[in-house]
Amino acid sequence: MRRPTNSVRIIVLLALSAALALGSFWLVEVMRRQTEDTLPAKPRSDPDFYVEKFNFVQMGKDGEARYNLTGSEMKHYPLDDSYQIQNPIMHSFSKDKPAMVSRSLRATLLNANNEVHMYDNVLIDRPASATSQHFQLKTSYLLLLPDEDIMKTPKPVELKLGTSVLTGTGMFANNATGEFRLSSNVNGLYQAATRHN
Repeated sequence: MRRPTNSVRIIVLLALSAALALGSFWLVEVMRRQTEDTLPAKPRSDPDFYVEKFNFVQMGKDGEARYNLTGSEMKHYPLDDSYQIQNPIMHSFSKDKPAMVSRSLRATLLNANNEVHMYDNVLIDRPASATSQHFQLKTSYLLLLPDEDIMKTPKPVELKLGTSVLTGTGMFANNATGEFRLSSNVNGLYQAATRHN
């Protein structure tokens, strides 16, 4: 007679243990979900969109085009709101000079497109005009600040203006104010522009 009672007790104890285990698991799962809901979403590190063969125009406050940027591919990264560009070509427009063309293998746009970081085989070229000589710049990295009309780099640069050549390391150029400087290792070859009668 005692055996069935013991069996029932064991079955009841096992059922209660199983119910407690399932209840505990359910409670842990509910708490985990509530914690995930209250925590901020994990920042996304991969791009949220990309565009191939794009053409982007930045307008100035006066309604005129400030610069035009094209490239083979552009990816947007929401973590820092940056744009990664492959094979960028940027045309910077000026009222009194021909458009300056900047190109490199890759670029990063930051700070609401006010910072253009150009990397690898950077080449800046502005053709000659009636008021200015041909200008060319070569470097491995260049920071362009279009709104401030500033170019700068800590890297070595080679500049050509007409037939004159200037090389150095650490360049700062402000086209708006005419300020220009090289920090170190400066070498130059100056040739006066020839006049045609």
